[in-house]
Amino acid sequence: MRIAVVFDTPYAGWHHPEHERQMTREVAAWHDDEPEMEYQIADALRRRGHEVFLIGVADDLQYLVHSLGEVRPDLVFNAAEAFHGNPALEYMVPGLLEAEGYRYTGAPPQALLVSRNKAMSKKVLAYHGIRVPHFATWRPGEALETPPGLRYPLMVKPLQTDASAGIAQASVVQDESALVDRVTLVHERFHQPAIAEEFVDGRELYVSVLGNDEHLDILPITEMVFDKRKTRPEERIATRSAKWDEDYRARKGIRNVFARPIAASTRARIESICRTAFRALWLRDYARLDLRLAADGEVWVLEANANPFISYGHDMANAAVKAGMEYYDFIQRLVNEATARYDRA
Repeated sequence: MRIAVVFDTPYAGWHHPEHERQMTREVAAWHDDEPEMEYQIADALRRRGHEVFLIGVADDLQYLVHSLGEVRPDLVFNAAEAFHGNPALEYMVPGLLEAEGYRYTGAPPQALLVSRNKAMSKKVLAYHGIRVPHFATWRPGEALETPPGLRYPLMVKPLQTDASAGIAQASVVQDESALVDRVTLVHERFHQPAIAEEFVDGRELYVSVLGNDEHLDILPITEMVFDKRKTRPEERIATRSAKWDEDYRARKGIRNVFARPIAASTRARIESICRTAFRALWLRDYARLDLRLAADGEVWVLEANANPFISYGHDMANAAVKAGMEYYDFIQRLVNEATARYDRA
């Protein structure tokens, strides 16, 4: 199959040959440093016999149109996580692919927009009977006070960021004074509304879903584990440091592991909830859902990631490997899901 791997890049002047050379260098040095995700995907596709073209998009959608017109791919593997350096604009790439009539992997624009907006996605999930934390939002300049019925502690986040941007230990607030301070910081630093949701104490679970329509596979559940001797309950949150800072993770005893034992009935409920959420949010081919499993057995959906990180050695790819897929087979599975979806249409 002729596949174009489309991705965001800071190198506006780079074309396929430059990316090809960079990919060769990074893949050759894989044992020393992790290649960019798009290069891992392209390498996996080539190992499965596909003809692969690399199209990096910086800030010019016309360049993408022109490049795709030259390549004329059978399928576009959408690995774009941003446009013009802005993750909130990631929907523009699949939007263009839709407009130009290309087949592509992953979520459509509406799924990316809704899942990125933490308030909108919670409303959709709640409508479908899924338990989500109670929340409130404030636009910049809006008067701020605690809404009736919203219980502290609260978790304050930017409304439309991903990868834990804007989430730190100070994001968990215990009173209105701290709430005002944190919401103000979000407004000033991220120039967008803030959301405050009731903090759910419990296990941090990540559920990866593959498939479409009635055929949705739940991969082995992963979990972010916090050393309770080194953290208080409100410190057990997925901050940027908890995800990406290895020194911090070691100091706090934070590990990402396959989920510790979960009762069979609870696991079945988690899988049912995630399938419902996947369909409710218009997700396609693959996605990840972030959950909290409370001590009383209640399952809370915190967020959905319509365009998750799929590099080798990270949560979703690890879950696929645990399910019996080599990394190359996992990437091929995403191609198969997208192709079958279009063939059924």
